Amino acid sequence: MMSAAAPAQDLKSTLDEAFAAIEPKVIEWRRDIHQNPELSNREFRTAAKVAEHLRSLGLDKVETGIAHTGVVGTLVGGKPGPVIALRADMDGLPVLERTGVPFASQARGEFNGQDVPVMHACGHDTHVSMLMGAAEVLANNRGMLAGTVKFIFQPAEEGPPAGENGGAVMMIQEGVLDGPDAPEAILGLHAWPIDSGTLMYRSGSFMAAADGLQINVRGRQTHGSSPWLGVDPIYVAAQIATAIQGIPSRHLDITKGPAVITIGSIHGGIRGNIIPDEVEMLGTIRTFDTGIREELHAKLRKTVQAIADANGATATVTIEGYAPVTENHPELLRKMMPTLKWAAGDSNVIEGRLITGAEDYSFYQERIPGLFLMLGVSDPNIPVSDRPSNHSPLFNAQEDALIVGVRTLVGFALDYSQVSGR
Repeated sequence: MMSAAAPAQDLKSTLDEAFAAIEPKVIEWRRDIHQNPELSNREFRTAAKVAEHLRSLGLDKVETGIAHTGVVGTLVGGKPGPVIALRADMDGLPVLERTGVPFASQARGEFNGQDVPVMHACGHDTHVSMLMGAAEVLANNRGMLAGTVKFIFQPAEEGPPAGENGGAVMMIQEGVLDGPDAPEAILGLHAWPIDSGTLMYRSGSFMAAADGLQINVRGRQTHGSSPWLGVDPIYVAAQIATAIQGIPSRHLDITKGPAVITIGSIHGGIRGNIIPDEVEMLGTIRTFDTGIREELHAKLRKTVQAIADANGATATVTIEGYAPVTENHPELLRKMMPTLKWAAGDSNVIEGRLITGAEDYSFYQERIPGLFLMLGVSDPNIPVSDRPSNHSPLFNAQEDALIVGVRTLVGFALDYSQVSGR
């Protein structure tokens, strides 16, 4: 029995020349964006480059300045059909690049009041260039397209600067999923350190929900030689850091999904012989189940308060959500599987494990069904243990993977109307 997407699959076979023509452009765009990265909510050059390109393609609408620097292009196909969205994130990170590539970044920017180096250490340069390429292929072949495509170029996926709004939440607040051209499904890709050209998926939960954690422990300052005359918040913080590690392993039903609590920063005091008044602890929480997430939060607050009380200290716990769980809609994934195999090849579409990293793409998926796929960008000749991870100063993408990403984006746009029954 022929799959629902088969007619469009046959049509896509005519696009080989279009993909061959766009590949060097995508690589050129990627190198330029990589060499000129910009931090969250400051993607002015990148946004201008994207908007200029989309306008040159004769799209039906190009909107700028959404969520500060976001760009959204709308392409109406030659045939009636549904509206779908394709998303790429644009921001870099405060990382000093050490890849040694000829187009390495030497850019600098301001991050929370500090002058910092800037690098595309998470592959967002590839995300932008691939979506630019997909927009050109689809615009030049709009007669094949049944329906409408919204190209969403989003700022601040890594999180807006302190005191600012941004990212997917702000894009949604400003209407990218609303109105007469509201999309009913969305696709996003992410560069990942797996074999170049592979597509990795997982049905249902894929990437973790992430929450920022801040614990402030307040004691009573005294001389370090006489701790009994005060209340030592460093001692209390140490107990807290140890105790909360037992929450995932001893107090949660791990059969519902794993959980991680990490304290990444502890700061308090200025001298070795002074017990300070206060200690600040910063960390992150990762979960894959809504119920587990809520239970962990409650248990963490209770544990911290009990330890502080037992030591005569006080403690405040602040948990700030970054993103919910990123998922792949099971039925949409099943229906689009022939498209993914067309884009990457049967043997290059692989099922992955849970990823404890997080993505604000999940906010789109709270509104509409979506797929989020990992695109392999690592040299397969390098052992997996030696491949630089995302956010590493050594993270780099094999450029032969980019055309696979373009094919995936284009294929989703062309095939969705078939699998949705339109």
